[in-house]
Amino acid sequence: MNILVFGRTGQLARELARQGGVTCLGRDQADLSDPLACADAIRARGPQAVINAAAYTAVDRAEEEEALATVINGEAPGAMARVCAEMGIPFVTVSTDYVFDGSGEVPWQTTDTPAPVSAYGRSKLAGEEAVRRAGGTHAILRTSWVVSSHGNNFVKTMLRLGRERERLTIVADQIGAPTPGRDIAAACLEMARQIGKDPSKSGLYHLAGAPQTSWAGFAREIFRQAVIDCVVEDILTSDYPTPAARPLNSRLDCTLLENVFGIPQPDWRLGLTDILKDLGEVS
Repeated sequence: MNILVFGRTGQLARELARQGGVTCLGRDQADLSDPLACADAIRARGPQAVINAAAYTAVDRAEEEEALATVINGEAPGAMARVCAEMGIPFVTVSTDYVFDGSGEVPWQTTDTPAPVSAYGRSKLAGEEAVRRAGGTHAILRTSWVVSSHGNNFVKTMLRLGRERERLTIVADQIGAPTPGRDIAAACLEMARQIGKDPSKSGLYHLAGAPQTSWAGFAREIFRQAVIDCVVEDILTSDYPTPAARPLNSRLDCTLLENVFGIPQPDWRLGLTDILKDLGEVS
């Protein structure tokens, strides 16, 4: 299957490239700040499916650049989805738990009403809505806490700080789960294949790792697996203010994804082991 991927250097795009069988477009070939150029790129290449793995992900900076974030995360996926609908090919795009307000302690269902509390969340919700309006064969995959061995991310930061310091304070009241980028990439490819054969599977789905944890709990597991002697002290989100609000409840119910596509929740602890192997931290 000839699959065109928007994105080349991000965590998800690099994992998709590792899976093979895809053509990845970088910003120099298709800049998401120019939605029409993205649409033209699809028409010019004539793929059998499209996966959007690119996004504006600077959560805090989006508070000052909401218009740009909305073009990249909202208008560009909509333009891609419209062209895919015209061409009769499947389109897969990735969204986020940030479309919810983070209230409560129950995992979010795909049927729950979004209420984003940040510019980033609003921009991603705009993308979901634009893709649905396009009316073509599509899958929107919400996920949370994406991790991999690529780029700057929480795992690499913890490895560095854990070796530099004896003690770290990490937020413990934001509850969700890390989701390995490799598992997200595999899910996107499988969903593209399945909706291409059965468009009735089009819709909105959730994918997050298991089991639930906090950022502090995630840090402890990183140190345990990497054998780093660093004490983690729990703090509240209110103790670590940021320009953009973070959802306290990032739990996602992933039942529908497994029921429809046969894709189970990945164990993020196993995914972390693979990441640490990629980084040369464990054998």
